[in-house]
Amino acid sequence: MRNKRASPFFTSLVLLCAVGLIAAVLLAAVPSGSQDVAIKTKPIVYTNPGDGREMYVTYCAPCHGMTGEGNGPAAPAFKQAPTNLTLLAKTHGGKYPWNAVKTTLTYRKNVPAHGDAKMPIWRDLFHSFDDSSVSDLRINNLTDYIKTLQAK
Repeated sequence: MRNKRASPFFTSLVLLCAVGLIAAVLLAAVPSGSQDVAIKTKPIVYTNPGDGREMYVTYCAPCHGMTGEGNGPAAPAFKQAPTNLTLLAKTHGGKYPWNAVKTTLTYRKNVPAHGDAKMPIWRDLFHSFDDSSVSDLRINNLTDYIKTLQAK
């Protein structure tokens, strides 16, 4: 059984990443030009590990948008637009790249829009909520949900 007490380094890392994500969302809320944008944000909260849609809406939609097109309210804060998740299968020969999506969510792939190889904080956040088997369930269910967003 995994020790439920987090190390000071892990706790600091999670807090730093959470502050960065909140800053990105807040930057997206600043009006630019003639836009008058008001964005409501939710705090990082526990979600049902079995509900990929709930996790997507809570953790991914602020950047990737509700439909996955890369147009979430925080998207303008990025130097490079968030990936249009609806085109993943189309850009991979018509086959949804399940393993590549999972790899991105688990930090094993560099995502230029994120600045380094880490997806904001999801894997560490998931591990802070649950033991590793439930964290893996979360990643799998989120990956499965993203598959449902694919353009037909």
